[in-house]
Amino acid sequence: MKQPSLDKLESRVGSKYALAVLAAKRARQLTESQFADKYPKGTKPVTVALVEIAEGKIKYEWGKKKA
Repeated sequence: MKQPSLDKLESRVGSKYALAVLAAKRARQLTESQFADKYPKGTKPVTVALVEIAEGKIKYEWGKKKA
């Protein structure tokens, strides 16, 4: 599985920091589930998370204001 380009990922999310946080959270979710059954052996959860972000499968909200 090939990782998407950083430019494409950054344009989807907005910043490198937000991309790192979003990818880490999704990779953690994948690790806790049984993601290995769906992907080829040796595929890492971070790679899967980055591909999902690039494809627009991950929905997120940043910066909710506190009341």
